[in-house]
Amino acid sequence: MNEFSLRGCRIMIAEDEYMLADDLTAALGEVGAVVIGPAPSLAAAMRLIEDTPDLHGAVLDINLAGEVVYPAADALIARGVRMVFATGYDASAIPSRYAEVPRCEKPVSMRKLAQAIGEAISS
Repeated sequence: MNEFSLRGCRIMIAEDEYMLADDLTAALGEVGAVVIGPAPSLAAAMRLIEDTPDLHGAVLDINLAGEVVYPAADALIARGVRMVFATGYDASAIPSRYAEVPRCEKPVSMRKLAQAIGEAISS
């Protein structure tokens, strides 16, 4: 995973599946990111957004313990923070207001997810 770097970028993870969150934390760390989280719930994600003024990007699972992550996505959009959805949801199930948010369909490789957030941040 050394073709690109997220060195020093503060990336928030909102993922309720422990193993996926752990794998993504490791993958982002390998390319230099400073991982914020992971947040296993919408409430935890909202606290991280409030408490971290200098986020560069976020990887969001759409369903966090039975709640949709859209309020967190809206808060990030309002702050100009780029994000990627990591989800099992089909694109047609995601509200059209998020049409520009890249979506990585689960199961997804951690390498692909790290690259997707890197591309989102640099665009």
